[in-house]
Amino acid sequence: MTKMAKRPETLKTLKESGYKSIPIKDELRNNLIKKLKSGEPVFQDVLGYENTVFPEVERAILSRHNINFLGLRGQAKTRMARQLTSLLDEYIPFVKGSSISDDPLKPISRFAIDLIAEKGDDTAIEWLHRDDRYTEKLATPDVTVADLIGDADPIKAANLKLDYSDERVIHFGLIPRAHRGIFVINELPDLQPRIQVALFNILQEGDIQIRGFKLRLPLDVMFVFTANPEDYTNRGAIITPLKDRIQSQILTHYPKNTIISSAITRQEARLADDQKKNIEVPDLISLLIEQIAVEARSSEFIDQKSGVSARLTITAFENMVSAVERRIIKNGEAKGRARVGDLLGILPAITGKVELVYEGEQEGSRGVALTLMGKAIRNQFAQFFPDPELAKKRKNEINPYDKIVRWFGKNEVDLPADLTEKEYQKSLKEVPGLEDLAKKYNPKASEADSFLLMEFVLHGLSEYSMLSKNILDDGLSFSDLFSSVFSMDDFEDSENG
Repeated sequence: MTKMAKRPETLKTLKESGYKSIPIKDELRNNLIKKLKSGEPVFQDVLGYENTVFPEVERAILSRHNINFLGLRGQAKTRMARQLTSLLDEYIPFVKGSSISDDPLKPISRFAIDLIAEKGDDTAIEWLHRDDRYTEKLATPDVTVADLIGDADPIKAANLKLDYSDERVIHFGLIPRAHRGIFVINELPDLQPRIQVALFNILQEGDIQIRGFKLRLPLDVMFVFTANPEDYTNRGAIITPLKDRIQSQILTHYPKNTIISSAITRQEARLADDQKKNIEVPDLISLLIEQIAVEARSSEFIDQKSGVSARLTITAFENMVSAVERRIIKNGEAKGRARVGDLLGILPAITGKVELVYEGEQEGSRGVALTLMGKAIRNQFAQFFPDPELAKKRKNEINPYDKIVRWFGKNEVDLPADLTEKEYQKSLKEVPGLEDLAKKYNPKASEADSFLLMEFVLHGLSEYSMLSKNILDDGLSFSDLFSSVFSMDDFEDSENG
């Protein structure tokens, strides 16, 4: 029912208003049709699903189906479920005092039926807002039938002097209390099979069984479940009879490209006002952060069944901003820009967000994170500069990196993490040919981006084994690859000697 100047307060005035109650799935369907006709989006701040997931959700709602969102971690399953309340009427009436929000025109509980029989048209009416018609429960092994369905309340039985078989002694669980609303169970496979069985008749017939006696309560509930793929974990699975009663299973997915995932990351990152104002994260750095997640989702070191959540890139972006903020605070600078070397500052966001397989455990979480960073740099490098491996093979052409690599034969560049912007630029300018190379292949880049690209060249050449990159306690150092190898051999010889 839409918002009124004054909502009816009794059953009589409700009838006189012309209000007509409809099942919740028809309510969702009708409001969805209105939104589709007006072009108003159903979901807010959920990116990348416009042509894949959203149409399937809309078809399920139009079909009056219960829904199961099936996908890996961090794919906005719960967010979409919560936003379905936008398809509910703003307010609906219910019998005052009813614990299950009984429809005044179609009461189902003993309490409401008896009250209306006694009070008639004078039965008091209250109104329920759409936000209060949403119930969510995380499925865990300790969830009981009493939690979801209900149980006989011995105190009620004693006070009312009623037998346990009387409906009036029942304390209703979450699902009956979600009557005329949306009920969400997150991580459904984690629910014990015997608890899943208890959902059968509710989804099919509206029957509830408590303490051995059956109640016929035609509950009006829109069920939404979320689950990871069945082979994601050994903790459990959706049992087949229950799956058969969930009419629409909708597969979610990770962003299709780094542009979409970068937009999601920037949207979801929680930054302080000072960080938003004073710190810039160039597009190249954003791409590298997203590419790290892409590499993780295909890495042999990471358990692909567990997935790599979008939370990895979100927390990595926040760490990146904080790395820059720490530097400008220490240097007394007003503003700052993220650098490629600042990727070291996001290591904690990676190591805590991935599940390693045996080979990954052997490498160590830090080693795996550094490998992912290296692959991300290598992958993106070819988007901005010529492929170094192909450049080596072109015998009749001058290698664009030759001048830079030869200079490192007798020199090295240190880039500490806390280097001021002025010192950072000065260090990069010392490498002959580096600035010309950056400008030649990226002529439209701003001056600030040119310095970032100059640093990117050093990282890229190290990933293509043309330079050596060493991680120091306070930052990075770039040097000649072969001299680095020889010095390491000398070190090992001295250790053995």
